[in-house]
Amino acid sequence: MVVGQKVIPIIQGSKFIVIDMEKTQAPLIGRSVEQQITGQATRDGDGVKLTRVLTQTHQRRLDPFLMLDHFGSDDPNDYGGGFPDHPHRGFETVTYMIAGRMRHKDSAGNEGLLQNGGVQWMTAGRGVVHSEMPEQEEGVMEGFQLWLNLPSQQKMCRPAYLDIQSDRIPETWPHESVKVRVIAGESNGTLGAVHRAPSLFPTQTLYLDIQFEKQSNFEQTLNPKHNAFLFVYRGSVSVVSEKQTTAIESNRMAILRNEGTGVLIQGSAGAKVLLISGQALNEPIAQYGPFVMNTREELMQAVDDFRAGLFNS
Repeated sequence: MVVGQKVIPIIQGSKFIVIDMEKTQAPLIGRSVEQQITGQATRDGDGVKLTRVLTQTHQRRLDPFLMLDHFGSDDPNDYGGGFPDHPHRGFETVTYMIAGRMRHKDSAGNEGLLQNGGVQWMTAGRGVVHSEMPEQEEGVMEGFQLWLNLPSQQKMCRPAYLDIQSDRIPETWPHESVKVRVIAGESNGTLGAVHRAPSLFPTQTLYLDIQFEKQSNFEQTLNPKHNAFLFVYRGSVSVVSEKQTTAIESNRMAILRNEGTGVLIQGSAGAKVLLISGQALNEPIAQYGPFVMNTREELMQAVDDFRAGLFNS
């Protein structure tokens, strides 16, 4: 046997057979659903209507994730004001557009147009002031914004910005009727648009958009140590494990128990779901609005620095 081979010839009795090692791997042990959550309707920015799916209540349980917002409307009164200039320090924002156009600008001189299927991944680090403004006066505007915490040693890093257009997000088809957009991490051997060194970004985020064209199954391996959740934004799905099968309806989040080697999702025709996981930082979380640090003193310094105009360089 040659180490690393996927197809291996062996002799069994008097017969010469071939074993496909990929097909003989241990079966996936699916995680079960720990809790389902309905988001809170709210408005943010200049009156943008949205649903806050992941709130501060679940930050510790879903460490390193701090927040997930879902915005979506075809009424310009619900989104027209956008998100004018506002500061951030100490974490990252990941904005994923499903429909519509959003113009991003920040105090570091970065600017980009986020369009259907595109992602803006911003590392606020030591501080940035940015805006997110719609570039449309009618039609559907829909998307998500995820807040991802930074480890203490990275909270004061230099701000960074990635503008990832839709055609740069890798896609994989594990089944002829299941499409997976790999925004971050890896799925079925396909690396995501964002795939970073654990030494710098220990959270090792997995961010998938799974779309079921027909009723089908989808399996994804997960690190048993990583916190994971999914959010159904179209149709309905079921999460299957040895313990139970749990149905999850549209616009609900499901926290997955930290057990098993992955997740098995049965999706209805037309279902779409975000699957997100990452390594917990296990550090203190001190938050004051758009500032996320480790201590109250660091928060006070963040406010002082912002008022002193130090986020503008």
